[in-house]
Amino acid sequence: MSLFTLPAKKTKTGAKQNVTPSLVQWRFVLVIALVVSVFTGLGVRAAYIQVIAPDNLIQQGDSRTMRTRNMPAYRGIITDRNGVELAVSVPVRAIYADPKIIHEQGGLEQRERWEALADVLGRDVESLRSKVQNPKRRFVYLQRQVSPAMADYVAKLAIPGIYLRRESRRYYPNGEVTAQLIGITDVDDTGIEGLERLYNDWLTGTPGSKVIRRDAKGRQVEILKTTDGEKAGDLTLTIDQRIQALAYREIKEAMLYYQAASASAIVVDVHSGDILAMVNAPSFNPNDRSNVSPHRMRNRVITDAFEPGSSLKPIAVLSALEFGSVKVDDVIDTNPGWMRLGGSLVKDHRNLGKLTLEEIIQHSSNMGTSKLALGVPKPFLLDTYYNMGLMSDTGTNLPGESNGLFHERSRWSDFELATLSFGYGISVTTAQLARMYATIANGGISMPLNIVKNTQNLTYQAEPQRVVSEKNAKAVLAMLESVTQRGGTATKAAVPGYRVGGKTGTSRKAIAGGYGDEYVNIFAGVAPLTDPQIVTVVLINEPGGDLYHGGDTAAPVFSAITGGALQLLNILPDDKQVTSTTWLNGGRDGS
Repeated sequence: MSLFTLPAKKTKTGAKQNVTPSLVQWRFVLVIALVVSVFTGLGVRAAYIQVIAPDNLIQQGDSRTMRTRNMPAYRGIITDRNGVELAVSVPVRAIYADPKIIHEQGGLEQRERWEALADVLGRDVESLRSKVQNPKRRFVYLQRQVSPAMADYVAKLAIPGIYLRRESRRYYPNGEVTAQLIGITDVDDTGIEGLERLYNDWLTGTPGSKVIRRDAKGRQVEILKTTDGEKAGDLTLTIDQRIQALAYREIKEAMLYYQAASASAIVVDVHSGDILAMVNAPSFNPNDRSNVSPHRMRNRVITDAFEPGSSLKPIAVLSALEFGSVKVDDVIDTNPGWMRLGGSLVKDHRNLGKLTLEEIIQHSSNMGTSKLALGVPKPFLLDTYYNMGLMSDTGTNLPGESNGLFHERSRWSDFELATLSFGYGISVTTAQLARMYATIANGGISMPLNIVKNTQNLTYQAEPQRVVSEKNAKAVLAMLESVTQRGGTATKAAVPGYRVGGKTGTSRKAIAGGYGDEYVNIFAGVAPLTDPQIVTVVLINEPGGDLYHGGDTAAPVFSAITGGALQLLNILPDDKQVTSTTWLNGGRDGS
């Protein structure tokens, strides 16, 4: 071995290094890239949600937190001329169901609660449950217009899928007294009869709404938007509820006492044409219409036409005076109490002899009015009937109003003109007859009848017009007073303390082929004659007892209604009016 041999290399001892610097760098870059990618994705997603497509999520959020609530719009109030409420709307609730929710939450399994619900609603439990059997339906009414007490009870039952909603119900404080005039509404508070129907658009408002945001517990936290609705209009009538109630009481009692099929009455202000009362019997309760027959709902004052009989005789006298064929103090010879016209007989109940115009009206002479009518040209006579408001609408615009029945002919026989003079061959309504007498009482000025005070905003109103001279109208009005005095046909129409004028009418009801045994009894009159203020017309239809003349049935009812109305209106008796006028004129009456 060589002395110069090199020593062997020493190897390194210790742990071997497993990770190279390049691997560490690669892992670091990966982590950084992942973090950057995550934040980049979140940023892109946020940008997409906030900028590119925000509407969808906003809609989803709003659907969970935003609600639109309708604010109730109650129907307008109807009042009389003095502000007395005749029709108001009261808040009630409707019970409805969501069948889908009921099925999803097992609402039908709560049998006892359904039985309690059926009991409080007065319904059969199976019929209620059958309404919600279809799980695809989302809304069905169970009961409309329930009282607040019933609604509270239903809410406490807490049946899943059974809910309450607000609505209103019409209430009529005076019930049957104004039923046919005011009319009624249906379950949706829409007018279907009477003034409720005629002025439905005016009385109906537009509901407002507000958009709110609520929290997870359903509590309102913010009002986002409010939309105002249109307030319903109120209706002020010309009716005086005091006179309306008085008139209804009297005609209802008369219908029962005289065993009549029906009865009607109307009271009109002479100078304005305002209707102070319009009543019919039998009537109905508009707050409970469960068993109401249609004939009770008819406003007979404007819908039913009838042959007025002798109540039209003042027109024959008036037309003769207007044409000039007679004068106020002329005498008409009615001997021998009958006459034949074309083979037909016209007669009085007895031979009344020679009669003044006043006595013709006082004794209701068919002979007298026939001779007066035949002394006037036919066109002039017919024009007088039209001008006095017959065969045309009265101006009330009430639904169902009849214009009456009148068959205009090219040729008229003398007998037809004669019968027309005493109220046959023509049919009129109670309202038309009232307008005719109001024209006479108003000195020959025809006023359209009004039922609504603020009518200028709602309907067209015809203008007053003079149709006969004041002189002749006042002359006929003075003649009408004799009917209620001794010797007249309607002494029972007299009103103590007041001068009253009017005319009875007793006509047989027409049937197929002629006239039957049923009668219509009428009295139409004016009071007080010193200064005419009101016209009242009373009709008793088909009285069933022994009394069947207008002077025995309609006249006393007229007296009661007119006397009460004059006192309610604070109209002085005629003797006090004369005294008051004399004092104001500076004179002395010796008292």
